[in-house]
Amino acid sequence: VQLVESGGGLVQAGGSLRLSCAWSGFTFDDYAIGWFRQVPGKEREGVSCFSSDDGATYYSDSVKGRFTISSDNAKNTVYLQMNSLKPEDTAVYFCAAEDLTPHGHGFCGDRTLEQYRHYFSSWGQGTQVTVGS
Repeated sequence: VQLVESGGGLVQAGGSLRLSCAWSGFTFDDYAIGWFRQVPGKEREGVSCFSSDDGATYYSDSVKGRFTISSDNAKNTVYLQMNSLKPEDTAVYFCAAEDLTPHGHGFCGDRTLEQYRHYFSSWGQGTQVTVGS
């Protein structure tokens, strides 16, 4: 499985960016894609999650109402639309994938985003997002 993030960059506070996570090598019938972010010296933070089995989405409180996750299966891509960006959103953003076969429904949530080392097995290299004040 290969994941490639793109779309990061520099934007002023209040602006928008759309991140893309393109995948290849999937053989999963159903999968989850999570978006995470990390600032140097801090723990990786779960931001959002999408489950392909039921189309469910999940957002952390810090981005709820500002970020939207969506999927385009024809393009093998999951997007993270980020609006009303704040300087505290500055981080390297990673996407991660997991086969839902062992997990079943209801995969995306606080526990899976917090315990990401246990739940997500494939990761991209990250894309930098910088929000100026």
